[in-house]
Amino acid sequence: MYKDILLPIDLAEPSSWHKTLPSAIEMCKTFNSKLHVMSVVPDFGSSLVGSFFPKGFEAKALEETKKILKQFVTDNIPDGIEVQRIIANGTVYDEILRVCHEVDIDLIIMSAHRPKLEDYLLGPNSARVVRHAKCSVFVVRD
Repeated sequence: MYKDILLPIDLAEPSSWHKTLPSAIEMCKTFNSKLHVMSVVPDFGSSLVGSFFPKGFEAKALEETKKILKQFVTDNIPDGIEVQRIIANGTVYDEILRVCHEVDIDLIIMSAHRPKLEDYLLGPNSARVVRHAKCSVFVVRD
């Protein structure tokens, strides 16, 4: 039923994957799916904020994230599950939707925290992904 499953995670925030990872692994086993584990490094280069970071910060952050994601997959994904690691750079929800389209993802599994007031006004990443994704989205609450 699901050939390609996308699991977006924040490597610095275990709550982004501690409940979704077991669900993703179980679905991959059940449907013999490929798991695409994704982490997004924010794009600071084009904003005013970017001027406060040293030159080459983004490239170093992407390289470090690549190493951390590789270790995460090694430590947490059992043998027998085909895995693709994806590092993206930009706005979280935009990058999730872009990768979803490019890789032809069948299902996105992501976490959602309890909404705060500003989330009701602006919308968290998971809400934006749910609204705009062309595939099914399985949202796991914290």
